[in-house]
Amino acid sequence: MVYGIAAVLPKAINVFLVALHTKILPSTADFNINTEYYVWAAYFNVLLTFGMETTFFKFFNSEKDKTQVLNTTFTMVGLVALLLLTPLFFLADTIAPVLEFSETNHFRILIITALLDTLVVIPFAYLRVKNKALNYAVFKILNITIYAILNLLFLWYIPTHGNESSLNWFHTTSKVGYIFLANLIASALIFALLLPMFLKFKIQLNTTLLKRMLSYSWPILIAGIAYITNENLDKLILPRYLNKSIAGAYAGTYKLGVFMSLFITAFKLGAEPFFFNIAKQKNAKATYALILEWFTILGALIVLFIVAYIDFFAGLLLKQPEYFETLAIVPVILLANLLLGIYNNLSVWYKNTGQTRYAMYFSVLGGILTVLGLVTMVPILGYMGAAWVTFVVYAIMMVTSYTYGQKHYKTPYNITKIGGLFLLISALSFTSFYFFRGNFLINTGFILFTLGLIYYSEQKFIKQRLFNR
Repeated sequence: MVYGIAAVLPKAINVFLVALHTKILPSTADFNINTEYYVWAAYFNVLLTFGMETTFFKFFNSEKDKTQVLNTTFTMVGLVALLLLTPLFFLADTIAPVLEFSETNHFRILIITALLDTLVVIPFAYLRVKNKALNYAVFKILNITIYAILNLLFLWYIPTHGNESSLNWFHTTSKVGYIFLANLIASALIFALLLPMFLKFKIQLNTTLLKRMLSYSWPILIAGIAYITNENLDKLILPRYLNKSIAGAYAGTYKLGVFMSLFITAFKLGAEPFFFNIAKQKNAKATYALILEWFTILGALIVLFIVAYIDFFAGLLLKQPEYFETLAIVPVILLANLLLGIYNNLSVWYKNTGQTRYAMYFSVLGGILTVLGLVTMVPILGYMGAAWVTFVVYAIMMVTSYTYGQKHYKTPYNITKIGGLFLLISALSFTSFYFFRGNFLINTGFILFTLGLIYYSEQKFIKQRLFNR
């Protein structure tokens, strides 16, 4: 539960911050600057940790000399971060324009923040592996809390109630720079709080151990890069083909998918440990099938609910009318996220059989398809092309994982029921958005009809399992 709070609460706070940013930032183009910054931050995070966090967990639990594992991992991650980021910092004037950063100052902040965040990765992993869940959660929640408070302070309170000139010490031509500054300060404070833990680590490299660890970590690195590409490359591609205002509106509207993301995150936190706990039971596969069925039911209802009342949810997060121009992507993105959630559920087959290399294969396949799809479809369909590429890529990854899973770990998934529900929700969502948007009665009728259909289909389970009848 503690780890769950540490994972879900930051996402929930970010929902509030989206509303703040879309209200305060002067234009959708500024929101695009913010989005691109955090896409690059995600790539830096994957590259600088290069799979060593997961590798640390693996080797710390399997090796006898745990101190060697700790010191070697910490030293290697820190060394790589320093060697890669130091030249980038001093060459910022040259590199920042190539990456299309609007200000070199923003790029330098990204470099420093990336270094601080990378240096605390292994200390955070150490807290987890030592079962210090409360410590871990406090630092994680403190980080997002400081970040949120500073956002409020820099973007709203000081300009509205204080003296805006008091911020002149920080050089930025756009308010978006204060978001990056807030991130830097939050990361620096957490780094300072964790500094005493660093004294327990030694700068030490066991080369024999390191070779084995790197052999284990490189597929994780490749899978991580592919995953970030699947999730975020559209935010970098769109400004190169369309104007930055449209790209910013797309990025803001895309945030409406956060409600599905929260559901998937919460579900994974509960489901993944359960999947492993029942793996050796006789009825494990039947249970997996039942879980996927109900995941799809709940996810489908969330999709339909958001689309049915889309103007309400858009009004919660998107505070300027410019963002509403790209609302057509919402049904596509929500359905794509539902496909991703189903794909995550299907991953139980390669986790239980120890064939985790397939995670890398599927992610790389998705990454390649994402790149090819974006450069092909965005020039033709614009931002809708980017949304449909996301949908198609996740659909292909899901079908591929299911096909291989049935060969290696045959599970009795009710494909007819799941597929039928997905098609129904897709049809109702698009009908609601394109023909009855804003019609409260009809859209509520769609939801009640779906609930009734689900109850009729699942009444035996509902009565037996939920009401003990």
